[in-house]
Amino acid sequence: MDSEKTGVYHEKQKLQFCLLHALNNLFQQQEAFTRARLNEISGKLVLDDPSKKTWTPFSIVFKPHHNAFTGNYDINVLIAALEEKDKTVVWHDRRNAASTIDLDGADDSLFGIVLNVPARRYALLWKGRHWITMRKIGGVWYNLDSDLPKPMPFESTREVRGFLDYVLSNGGEVLLVMNQKE
Repeated sequence: MDSEKTGVYHEKQKLQFCLLHALNNLFQQQEAFTRARLNEISGKLVLDDPSKKTWTPFSIVFKPHHNAFTGNYDINVLIAALEEKDKTVVWHDRRNAASTIDLDGADDSLFGIVLNVPARRYALLWKGRHWITMRKIGGVWYNLDSDLPKPMPFESTREVRGFLDYVLSNGGEVLLVMNQKE
């Protein structure tokens, strides 16, 4: 399934901006968020933090919530960005199987899923984490991982649950992105 044929928006990975790509893939919009906006959110989180770290020369690059050159934003930036769009994050309890996630519920509650998984890059020399989005579009669940060449549709919710169980069993985190109730 080609993203042009399905109408599914899919950004591909650049540097360590996987959170930026994950958010844009989640909202199915090229600039739902920009690097500048995520940097602003990150900066605001530092200013709002009551236990601000003292400045060092490394603070120019290694900021508390992201790396200024490569991206690599943290969970706090994800949560603040989603709150701007009236979404909330529910951290799935890894002690529970993916079968406890209501994937077939009304589209007005579960907006999508964001995963944070262990990753090795650059000939396995760099070890870190990677943000991945999953979203149900037109009744089909898609893996919108920015490392993939194109969106990957799942055949069934059973396959989605199997993938989520795999993520959980391999040290990944499952974050449910929910629409806020009025």
